[in-house]
Amino acid sequence: MHTRHMSFGERLFGVANHIVLAIIALAMLLPLLYIVAGSFASDLEIGSRSFFLIPHDVTINAYKYVFKDNALPRSLLVSVFVTVGGTLVNLFFTFTMAYALSRRNMIGRSFFVKMVVFTMMFSGGIIPTFLVVKNLGLLNSYWAVMLPTAINAFNLIVVKSFFEEIPNELIESARIDGSTDIGVLWRIVLPLSKPVIATFALFYAVAHWNDFFNALIYLIDAKKWPMQVLLRQIVLLATGALDNSVQDPTYVKPPDQSIKMAVIVVGTLPILLVYPFLQKHFAKGVLLGAVKG
Repeated sequence: MHTRHMSFGERLFGVANHIVLAIIALAMLLPLLYIVAGSFASDLEIGSRSFFLIPHDVTINAYKYVFKDNALPRSLLVSVFVTVGGTLVNLFFTFTMAYALSRRNMIGRSFFVKMVVFTMMFSGGIIPTFLVVKNLGLLNSYWAVMLPTAINAFNLIVVKSFFEEIPNELIESARIDGSTDIGVLWRIVLPLSKPVIATFALFYAVAHWNDFFNALIYLIDAKKWPMQVLLRQIVLLATGALDNSVQDPTYVKPPDQSIKMAVIVVGTLPILLVYPFLQKHFAKGVLLGAVKG
């Protein structure tokens, strides 16, 4: 088979493209490596060295401070539960509503699509949402951090557009075989939507994992706090005058900056470990979901 030889301009573009991408990758990777290195550094080294990737004096005082009691493992389990449960809620409501709105014979379809787009521009605000959650009896429960954000309007529109690209002949053939709408969604549409499911599962999971504001508002009991709220509290205690650990004469207070860096590492590492398992579907799902608007 004859192989086409690239011209000098094409080779030059390929080299320049690789160089630019390498620079962008380093610009994103170096700050993360610096944060990891700084979490193991001493107060003197962080103050004297503006940038480093390997600390001279390795210390784990920041991590000892973060993991000094059993509150963090408990909050980690809470974060996992909220992330998994909230993501399942998000996917269920987003995909079922997107499938309904993708059917052109649905009564009132145009009205509901306009209402979804309206929520992308206007929202009720924090206080009305809090009153709704309170009056529904969801306050201080995990449902309060999962149900109010059950559907993201932008994600719903993208999934709806993807469902509209599925050949209608597949759906009609399933209906001829006697399948219901739920059967069509479960047996035909969802198996063809695995890349999109993986993509938006990652989007929703990252949003739930990083969210602390809703939990801070709706969860009164500190034992129900997810990890992000607890880590925020650790930073506030470490950098303020509320830390009663200094009363212990054997206690060595870690530097404030290293605590912040350790908190970033602890809060980011779990979700980073999930991404490689979804990377293949993630790239494909973004491409397929954005073919049509």
